[in-house]
Amino acid sequence: MRTAIFGDIHANLEALEAVMADAKLQGVTDFVCLGDVVGYNADPVACLNIIREMNFPTVKGNHDSDASENHSLENMNPVAAFALQWTREQLDEDQRLWLKRLRMVRQVSDYTIVHSTLDQPVNWNYVTNRFDAMSNFSYQFTKLCFHGHTHVPKVYVKSDKVREVTADSVKIEANAKYFINAGSVGQPRDGDPRACYVIYDNESEIIVFRRVDYDMAKTQEKILAAGLPEMLAERLAEGR
Repeated sequence: MRTAIFGDIHANLEALEAVMADAKLQGVTDFVCLGDVVGYNADPVACLNIIREMNFPTVKGNHDSDASENHSLENMNPVAAFALQWTREQLDEDQRLWLKRLRMVRQVSDYTIVHSTLDQPVNWNYVTNRFDAMSNFSYQFTKLCFHGHTHVPKVYVKSDKVREVTADSVKIEANAKYFINAGSVGQPRDGDPRACYVIYDNESEIIVFRRVDYDMAKTQEKILAAGLPEMLAERLAEGR
């Protein structure tokens, strides 16, 4: 079985469609979403409808949570807060309820999915290095766990110690655990502006990171036409 695992779509329809098309060309049969379907970009409804209609396993991201609630956004980054308030206004009650009901953590087949961390998923903590990853492994009861949230693809491996692995593909070792950040479909932040996701082949036990070009200019035009902050369009080209 080949599964496409992706997250941090952030209402970027062109990037999502490009990833879905690429995954099918790679022989993918199953899909999994790591959350943050909405937020930042201009197509929250279209992206949500695609994920919802395909009915594959999905966990809740922090932007999904904020978009589905009515609490104040005043303590948030002003650009993110503006985009989230705009997103709330695009979604109807049924769509917001669907986001609200998403689970924080799920086990899918032989692996686990979460948006942020397993130790405190509701706190939306960031894992940016192997020291952050250490506490997560104590709560990881499957060999593999896929997550997102930082928008930066990374692999943390726990065997005799915790180490960070940088590679386009990773072969799963027998006596190790893996905490894998699948990167971001809709707003990469590692300097590569292409949409990013992973393919997990459970038969060959290989995880492959995929990078996909998409019609970024169209996404940027939509952001500006919607009246969203200009920097949200600019940062897509920078991959930051």
